Amino acid sequence: MTLRHLLCFAGALATLSAVAWLSQQHTPSGDPVLSSAGPPSLAVQPPPGPAPSAAAPASALVTAPAGVAVDLAWARRTALAAGIPEVAVAAYARATLASPASCGLGWTTLAGIGWIESQHGTLGGLRLGSDGRSSSRIDGPVLDGSGDVAAVPDGAGAWQRATGPLQFIPSTWERWASDGDGDGVSDPHDIDDAAYAAARYLCASGADLATGPGWSTAVFSYNHSTAYVRSVHDAAQAYADRTSG
Repeated sequence: MTLRHLLCFAGALATLSAVAWLSQQHTPSGDPVLSSAGPPSLAVQPPPGPAPSAAAPASALVTAPAGVAVDLAWARRTALAAGIPEVAVAAYARATLASPASCGLGWTTLAGIGWIESQHGTLGGLRLGSDGRSSSRIDGPVLDGSGDVAAVPDGAGAWQRATGPLQFIPSTWERWASDGDGDGVSDPHDIDDAAYAAARYLCASGADLATGPGWSTAVFSYNHSTAYVRSVHDAAQAYADRTSG
């Protein structure tokens, strides 16, 4: 074989190798969310004591990036497999896609929080409408410090209460007001807006949610309870298991 033939053969081999490598990098699924994998292991629990604080953004409406779209066929198929309203699945997926890749957030984490907080806006037999709002308001208990609830004053002599499908208290919503569906409105009762706000809050913790400790730290910042972290983990993992086929 001549030198010329050898060079041609080496070039062809390099091209084939490059094509093979690229094919391995391409996700075979057409799903808009790259993985339904659940949260990492909770072998490392968040440390006891004060919860890590998420960075406080400017108190201004933040809209999800334009062009973030969820494949409706994927949402329908995933909702059926997971047992979650299709509107909620689309909201969680859209919020995930709008989040920084470096955050490592998965849609199943938002789904786990959505289940624990309000069963995706269907708590008590409510329906989640196509507009992302439940058939009736979802308000948590008055946060007056009685029993097991925290004391969260509103600054005007009264007490706050969490509201909406992802249970934001008003003062927190003021900091994280989000427009997840691009309609120009920020509404904690709209699961599209609430899911995007929750995604921003989790990612602002600075933790890498693709790791066990990072995931636990981020969810712990959302609700300062190790029992809550465990409950969200279990729900998120269940959704991942249901949709992994």
